[in-house]
Amino acid sequence: MKESFSASYAEAGVDITAGYASVELMKKHVARTMIPGVVTDIGGFGGLFAPDLTGVSDPVLVSGTDGVGTKLKIALLMDRHDTIGIDCVAMCVNDIICCGAKPLFFLDYIACGKNVPEKIASIVAGVAEGCVQSGCSLIGGETAEHPGMMPEDEYDLAGFAVGIVDRARILDKNTVAPGDAVVALPSSGVHSNGFSLVRKVFDVGNADLDLYVDELGATLGETLLTPTRLYVKPVLALLDRVRVKSISHITGGGFYENIPRSLPDGTGVRISKAGLKIPPIFDLLQKTGNIPERDMFNTFNMGVGMSVIVASEDADAAVTALRENGVDAYVMGEVTGSEGVDLC
Repeated sequence: MKESFSASYAEAGVDITAGYASVELMKKHVARTMIPGVVTDIGGFGGLFAPDLTGVSDPVLVSGTDGVGTKLKIALLMDRHDTIGIDCVAMCVNDIICCGAKPLFFLDYIACGKNVPEKIASIVAGVAEGCVQSGCSLIGGETAEHPGMMPEDEYDLAGFAVGIVDRARILDKNTVAPGDAVVALPSSGVHSNGFSLVRKVFDVGNADLDLYVDELGATLGETLLTPTRLYVKPVLALLDRVRVKSISHITGGGFYENIPRSLPDGTGVRISKAGLKIPPIFDLLQKTGNIPERDMFNTFNMGVGMSVIVASEDADAAVTALRENGVDAYVMGEVTGSEGVDLC
C-alpha cells in the first residue's frame, strides 16, 4: 500500500494513506474479537465466517443493524471516543438476542469529515470491546472520509450484526399468556436512545459536562456517555436454564412502544412503578426538563434495558439465573388480558 497515494484526492479532502494507518492501528483491537469460525483477517473485500452448526438441526440466521444516534454529540463534546463503539454493538446484538439468537459476527461503518487514524482506532477499540463482551467477532468494516458532508472533527457510526438460532428455539411471543411474569434487566443508564431530548434538556452544547453532580455521583458527561449494557451472555445463559417466552429490548419509544412488540394481540402488561429501580439520571432529566411521566416512559428505558417474559412459576428461576450471570434482575410486573402498558 506504500505506493498508493493521490495528491489530487488529498487536495480534495480525502487522505487514503490515513485510512491505511487507521487499519494498522485498529488491528490489535480487532484481534481481541477473534472466535472460532473467522476465516479471514480484516482488509479484504468481505468478511468470511464459517459457523459451527454442531447440534443445530435447522439453522436460521438473524440480522440486526443500528447506529448510536445523537449520543455521538456527547462523545464529540467530551473528545472521548473509546466507548461509543460499545453502544453501536449493543444496539445491534441486544436486538438479535430477542429472537433467542447467538451473535456470530459484527461489521461497523464510520463516516467522518476527516480521517484521524488515532481517533478512528479509538472508536474501533470500543466496537471491539462490545464484541468481546458479546462473544462475537469483528470481521470487517468501513471507514469513509466525507469532506464537505460534515465538519472535519465529526463522524457517524453504524453497525451490523449476524447471529444464529435453531428454528425450534426461536422465541415465539404467541406463547405468552395472561399471568406470565415480566422480568426486568436493569440498564446502565440512558443507553443510546432519547439523546435529542437529553441534549435539549441539559443544553449540552453550552453545559459543563465535566461538572460533578452530587445526585449522579459522577459528572454529567460521564453519566450520559455510560455505554449501553450488553445482555447477550446473561440472556444466552438464561435460555439454557429457563423456558423464555419472549424478550423486548427497551430502546427508543420506551416501555409503551417496545414491550408490546413482545406480546401477542389481546394482551398487555401491568408494571409496578414503585418496584422499578430508576437511576438518578432519569429523575434529573424529568425535573430539569419538566417532562411528563408518560413522555419519560415513552422515550427512555427508565432503568430497564430489557424485559423477559416467563411463566409465573419460572420467575424465581429466571431471576436467579440472571443474577448468577451479573444482572440484578427482578420481577417488575405481569402479563394481562388487556392490550397496552399499564403503569400503576
